[in-house]
Amino acid sequence: MFALFKKELSGFFSSIMGYLVILIFLIATGLFVWVIPSGNNILDGGYATLDGLFGLAPWLFMFLIPAVTMRSFAEERKTGTLDLLQTRPVSNTALVIAKNLASFTIALIAILPTFIYFLSVYLLGNPIGNIDMGGTWGSYIGLALLAMVYTCIGGFCSSLTDNQVVAFLLAVVVTFSFYMGFSILGDTMGNSGTIVSNFSIDIHYQSISRGVVDTRDLIYFVCTSAFFVLLTRLKLKSRNW
Repeated sequence: MFALFKKELSGFFSSIMGYLVILIFLIATGLFVWVIPSGNNILDGGYATLDGLFGLAPWLFMFLIPAVTMRSFAEERKTGTLDLLQTRPVSNTALVIAKNLASFTIALIAILPTFIYFLSVYLLGNPIGNIDMGGTWGSYIGLALLAMVYTCIGGFCSSLTDNQVVAFLLAVVVTFSFYMGFSILGDTMGNSGTIVSNFSIDIHYQSISRGVVDTRDLIYFVCTSAFFVLLTRLKLKSRNW
């Protein structure tokens, strides 16, 4: 599985896609957080906080991660190499995990340079270091978990088709549905919609962003990711029936 993971990761960086996703994420967050006047701009807000970054990142990832994952299985299916992979001594589960892990690594690499933003806000605080450390680290953990779920959703959508554009569009729709769709649906249902709202990624992401890593939120992210990994595995297995 590790060999397949390395192959997938090197595949991203042997083309422009991996670099492009990271570059777009950093440019977009940099402009909105530091340059463009908006509610996300740290300098305009006047507070030592990275809330603008953590509010913007899930929406950027909603498009950038599907752009990474759309080739995972769709390209393999189109070129016929997926059948060849499935004849190798590697299980479908290992295949899915390796591909998702490679895509997830790209997302983590995109997040890492934003620690420069954290250091800048830390030094700009009055006094220096006047920043909510618990909320900031909780938000970083939440963003990593959110990227993990997005990656698993994108991998599943890529397994459904051999068309990368279709895989991208499907992943965007499904990630939006899980990020905000359940929350919107729950709000329209009144008190009885609480259970439905709890399926929303945003609810759990916001919870962790407060700096308290609740076990229920961790279970949600892990179980949701595992659910889509299982669906992807079942989809690949169905090709052998």
